[in-house]
Amino acid sequence: MSISLKQKAQRWSRFIMGGLSNTAFTYLIYLGLSRFVHYQIAYFVAYCCGIVFAYWFNATFVFKVPLSWRGAVSYPIVYAVQYATSAVLLGVLVKGLHLNSTYAPLFVTACMLPLTYLMSKIVLHATRHSSKRDKVTAETVNKF
Repeated sequence: MSISLKQKAQRWSRFIMGGLSNTAFTYLIYLGLSRFVHYQIAYFVAYCCGIVFAYWFNATFVFKVPLSWRGAVSYPIVYAVQYATSAVLLGVLVKGLHLNSTYAPLFVTACMLPLTYLMSKIVLHATRHSSKRDKVTAETVNKF
């Protein structure tokens, strides 16, 4: 099923809105932690928190696929690739180009948008055909 240009634009808009929310959330975590630990450790912890939010938001609102255990387990692959790429870029910006470590993660995030969108789309659509028993329901989430 092909989607219209308008639908693609709406999906990109939702992706960017979710990304902005996730960026604000994880950036606050990063700023708080970076006062106490090395900036790469703060970045890693904030990044992991953002993965959970990103999976939920992108599956539910951007690509409109059901939440599933298969998707939840597969989705971090997107962010493993993105983290490796962005951690290298962060190091280059901070150590190589002497960009302030407070602002460097914001630049890294902007650079990673196209890659993250494409990988999210691929992984979420590949896992959308999970079986009914694999779906994550509100009841399952509330048990934990």
